[in-house]
This record gives sequence, C-alpha cells and structure tokens, in this order.
Amino acid sequence: MAYWLMKSEPGAWSWQQQMKSGAKGTAWTGVRNHQAKLNLMKMKKGDRAFFYHSGEEKAAVGVVEIVCAHYPDLTAKVGEPWVVVDVKAIEPLPNPVTLGAIKAEPKLKAMMLVNNTRLSVQPVTADEWKIVCKMGGL
Repeated sequence: MAYWLMKSEPGAWSWQQQMKSGAKGTAWTGVRNHQAKLNLMKMKKGDRAFFYHSGEEKAAVGVVEIVCAHYPDLTAKVGEPWVVVDVKAIEPLPNPVTLGAIKAEPKLKAMMLVNNTRLSVQPVTADEWKIVCKMGGL
C-alpha cells in the first residue's frame, strides 16, 4: 500500500462532502498540474491518502481510500490529458493536523508537504504516515 496527501479547498470540496459521498466514493476531479497528475496515475486501489483542507485551514482532516485507479477526467476539455481517481472517506482525524504542526515536527522535515506546499497531490512515506496519524489521534 502506498500513502498520499490530496488537497482540496473546503469551499470547492470539503471533508464533510467527501464523507457524504458514501462507500462508492467520488472522483477527485480538477487536478491541472502535471506532477500531481503523475501522482494520481501512480495510485492503486487500496492506497490511502490524507484529505487535506488547503486555503485558510491548511490541515489534514481525514483519511480516504483509493477505490478506483486513474481514468480520464471528464471535467477536462476535450483532448486534455488530465485524470482522476475515485476516493471514499475512511475516517476523520480526531485532531486535524495543521501545516504548522507538521513543520514543527523534526521527524517530518523531509515531508513533501513541508518542502513543496503548493503541490495538490503528493506522496507520503510510511513513516510520515504513521507520525501524522499519531499526531491526528489515530
């Protein structure tokens, strides 16, 4: 299993909306960055990701599971190469983990979120996953 972090503006798609999408999950649409697209293409069914509220909140707020590997993003213009994966909510983080808390944790100094805060879909190592889960109360 691989681990990821997926960012969403709460006003565009919130954790609450993700939870309401149920066991079927929903397509993670709108990724328009080549590096993020390549990360979506690496995801496999069963992988887990932190659901991260970007914008003002800047915090990991829940855990999602990849339920369908990548396929074309139907919200893209015809001929554009963008892809989506389907994700379903697994559980909220009892204590949202802020970007500030992540940056303050020395063991997470190499985490991509610390060094590339703008990338919307990024890998998370197994060790980073365990630390952030613990910080979040899981």
